[in-house]
Formats: sequence, C-alpha cells, structure tokens
Amino acid sequence: MEDNFFDRVYEVARLIPPGRVTSYGAIASYLGTKGSSRMVGYAMQACGKALPPVPAHRVVNRQGLLTAKFHFGGNLMEQLLQSEGVKVMDDQVQNFKTLFWDPAVELAL
Repeated sequence: MEDNFFDRVYEVARLIPPGRVTSYGAIASYLGTKGSSRMVGYAMQACGKALPPVPAHRVVNRQGLLTAKFHFGGNLMEQLLQSEGVKVMDDQVQNFKTLFWDPAVELAL
C-alpha cells in the first residue's frame, strides 16, 4: 500500500532532531513537491492523532516564525521548542539559520 502525502510528510517530520527546526517548504521540496508548502502545513495541522507522534512544533515557516502556534493553543509550540533548547522571541526562532534542518541535506544518501 502506498503512503499518502500526509504520511510522507510525517515520516520526514519525525526525523527532525530535538533542538532543530525545518520549514514547510523544505519538507515539500524534499518530497519532490516544491510549491506545496501549504499542504505540508495542512498535514502538520492534522497530525494530532498520528502514531507514532509527529513533532509538528519543529516545523516553522521559511523565516523561522511560529505561524502555526495558534493550532497548539496558548504558547505550547514555543514551550516545546524551548524545552529542546530552541530560543524563541516574539514568535521567531532565534539563530534560525544555525538550527535549520534541511532534509535535502541531512537525509541525502
């Protein structure tokens, strides 16, 4: 049985190490669907009951902004990132370029 797009997104997101972040667009590009970053966002929004769990808090927009934080309720997304050592200020990941995890680079064979 072939995985659907959301399942493929979840597989990539589960590989993001604690303390690192990636973007919706980086996942889309890695999956060969460049330009479908919004669909990656929809996948992250729908991952609440996925098993194993998906660390959706590690996926931010291309500028390091926590654009999905309202889906987590309150400051949960920020708190989860900070518990992993990621500093967030004004909904912006600090040192974004240093912490950025690019699946195209990190998962290259």
